[in-house]
Amino acid sequence: MIGVSKLLGGAKQYGDKLRYSRKSKGQKHGTREGSGPIVVWNMTRTCNLSCTHCYSDSDYQQYDGELTTKEAKKFIDDLADFNVPVLLFSGGEPLIRDDIFELAEYTAEKGIRPTISTNGTLITKEVAQRLKNIGVGYVGISLDGMPETNDKFRGKDGAFDKALEGMHNCLEIDQRVGLRFTINRHNYKDLNDIFDLIEEENIPRACFYHLVYSGRGSEMVKEDISLEESRKVMDLIIDRTMDFLDRGLDKEILTVDNHADGIYLYLRMKEEYPEKAEEVWELLSRNGGNRTGIAIANVNWIGDVHPDQFTQNHTFGNVRERKFSEIWTDTSKNEILAGLKDRKPLLKGRCAKCKWLEVCNGNFRSRAEAIHDDFWHEDPACYLTDEEIGLE
Repeated sequence: MIGVSKLLGGAKQYGDKLRYSRKSKGQKHGTREGSGPIVVWNMTRTCNLSCTHCYSDSDYQQYDGELTTKEAKKFIDDLADFNVPVLLFSGGEPLIRDDIFELAEYTAEKGIRPTISTNGTLITKEVAQRLKNIGVGYVGISLDGMPETNDKFRGKDGAFDKALEGMHNCLEIDQRVGLRFTINRHNYKDLNDIFDLIEEENIPRACFYHLVYSGRGSEMVKEDISLEESRKVMDLIIDRTMDFLDRGLDKEILTVDNHADGIYLYLRMKEEYPEKAEEVWELLSRNGGNRTGIAIANVNWIGDVHPDQFTQNHTFGNVRERKFSEIWTDTSKNEILAGLKDRKPLLKGRCAKCKWLEVCNGNFRSRAEAIHDDFWHEDPACYLTDEEIGLE
């Protein structure tokens, strides 16, 4: 996750201490010294929508084997003992589970920050107030384009309006909320309009996700934007974020799942605003690049532990059989988990030779595996040129 607004001089945000702490670099099992990873829990696979790029391949049906409330609380107890800073409730659609409020409140009581990733269509005024009352730290609502584009992706007419209504319901009571946007060929031209929406609706935070080829998203390899288009998208994100900052608008803007973004931003600052470049480099160095399998973890609806939510084809264990903390720190039983803790010697292709490896850490492994059938090969979504990464 690249804090574009933070790197450009924006206000301090909650996640900065997890991404840019001096204690982050060199950690093997968590966000920083003494802490476990951020855990994304797909608490259900059931969803009221059917999005074309869904990594969990969810639908509106009941799936067997989900962790029970009792099992979930035992899992959360272990996360608290492991000093996990954030538990992200995801799905499917997490608000479909009857015990979401009970489990989110239990998480907060245990000293873990509960956050929710949702399509937003189920957030009534009452739901928004309940989330705030139990201490949910952040609600991320997916909007993958303007109305026509978003509804096509969601597989349901009116999904955009319902999601925006859910966002309004959160904003009205000061429940922290933000927008999630997955960049692809069919929606990247909506980006300018999305930035306008962020300003018009006073949305305080937006995360722009690069497409990862997993779940139903794996069928969308050809639907990703080109490398040149990725550069143009990043230029637009940087330009619009700088405009927010120049006008004193407090917006947290981030990009997710492509660490080439941080380097690209640094190179632009070095050329255009060299006084900013040194600070950008310092923050990128603290972050250390992609930390899948280190500072980011995933547990699915049946309790399987994965490197992240997009890499569910690799399983390290199950929380019904063994504590998450034990699975996450035991590198003796799985080569992928062990490799992710210290991946640089295993990387191949451009990633292995890249001069920015210390601040990128090989980018996203699941894309490499999807294209090259090799987990340690180069990430095909890196849009930096050979010259920019130091190759002849």
